[in-house]
Amino acid sequence: MIELSELTKRYGGKTAVEGLTFAVRPGVVTGFLGPNGAGKSTTMRMILGLDRPTSGDVRIDGKRYDQLPEPLTYIGALLEARSVHPGRTAYHHLLCLAQSNGVPERRIGEVLDLVGLSGVARKRPKGFSLGMGQRLGIASALLGDPKILMFDEPVNGLDPEGIHWIRNLMKQLASDGRTVFVSSHLMSEMALTADHLVVIGQGRLLADTSMARFIEENSRPYVQVRSPDPERLRVSLAGAGLRPVPQPDGGFEVEGVPAARVGEIAAANGLVLHELSRRQASLEEAFMRLTHGSVEYQAREG
Repeated sequence: MIELSELTKRYGGKTAVEGLTFAVRPGVVTGFLGPNGAGKSTTMRMILGLDRPTSGDVRIDGKRYDQLPEPLTYIGALLEARSVHPGRTAYHHLLCLAQSNGVPERRIGEVLDLVGLSGVARKRPKGFSLGMGQRLGIASALLGDPKILMFDEPVNGLDPEGIHWIRNLMKQLASDGRTVFVSSHLMSEMALTADHLVVIGQGRLLADTSMARFIEENSRPYVQVRSPDPERLRVSLAGAGLRPVPQPDGGFEVEGVPAARVGEIAAANGLVLHELSRRQASLEEAFMRLTHGSVEYQAREG
């Protein structure tokens, strides 16, 4: 488990993280979301002892990172996949990590095989593609067979097969009872992977909840309805006290009523329907709705 308590980090007069308190629990994949500049990378660096908090505390299974005797056996992390000595082969990069953390050498072959890099184990990573570099970074995180794993943008550079692989790997690690903490800007991928979400904006906690509840609380469910006689449909819905909102395809969005009620109104007025469906916002839409006031770097539409 990762536990943050009132974690704060300031750089001069700028506050990057302010009063963060949350726990990342085992058995689920926890997604870590926030706009650019929200403080996600700073938070992850403080978890790993790479940045010292201005105040507050962060614990890994009850200990600070610098108190862990062989840290890779407690927590494995992918923050910068390219953080590899260019003169070492993939195998020797992992060997150095293994020897410094009391990890048996046989584990190197296991993780290289797991991430699909056995065939390039004796090659230098400076010639690796971005996707291969990501796989080596994931191998490094898994090397100590830790109970806690932390990944920052793990699908960067991966092809569709690789994205499918890492998604299933994270789910499997969580189902094994491990703690999995993953940050990504790819909302569609996060929606398929995470069970729980921690969302921050401008360094502050905005949400700490399940995926389903996050979408429910930060979206507006509505009914999508479409008929070959849109004007009659509009009049019928309005006559029943509803407020149909016209859509570009000729259909209507109707809020505040179940789909069954819309269908009953149409049937009572002898209307043929080509579409009647309940819609829910996507994770991306819910995220944008929650964080719109916390975006530090925002481009203007042309």
